[in-house]
Amino acid sequence: MLHTLAVLVENHPGVLTRVAGLFARRAYNIESLSVCQTEDPGISRMTIVVDGDDQVIEQVSKQLHKLVVVHKVTDLTGEAIVDRELALIRVKVNNETRLEVLQTVDVFRGRVVDMGRTNITVELTGDGEKIDAFVRTVRPYGLMELVRTGKIAITRSDN
Repeated sequence: MLHTLAVLVENHPGVLTRVAGLFARRAYNIESLSVCQTEDPGISRMTIVVDGDDQVIEQVSKQLHKLVVVHKVTDLTGEAIVDRELALIRVKVNNETRLEVLQTVDVFRGRVVDMGRTNITVELTGDGEKIDAFVRTVRPYGLMELVRTGKIAITRSDN
């Protein structure tokens, strides 16, 4: 099962290496990793998606807490969250397929950020399923390049 962990860490060089090394030493694969400075310039937030059962995630969380640079670990799995990914997707086009691809971009609420004679580059933001569906839809036209940020997530506001 995929788990989404929010990890608050000190914003210093080498912290990412220490955290990723913890996963590597235990042979746990990181499915996605996104890191950025928070509202506090001294703290960074890592959003880590890792595959494992509840016991594995509990063990990883305990190991992360032992690192001096880690301030807080939260398993967002099962919580009410808002999550997004950003993808840049280059799709092959020609005179016959250009309009179809552009219509597909509109359906998925994407944005064309670059256009050439033989390809277009689309920016798409949404959850992972939306991006996966877009990729499946445009693959027959010729998927030339795909770059994804990985998941970022935040808990929903309490209304």
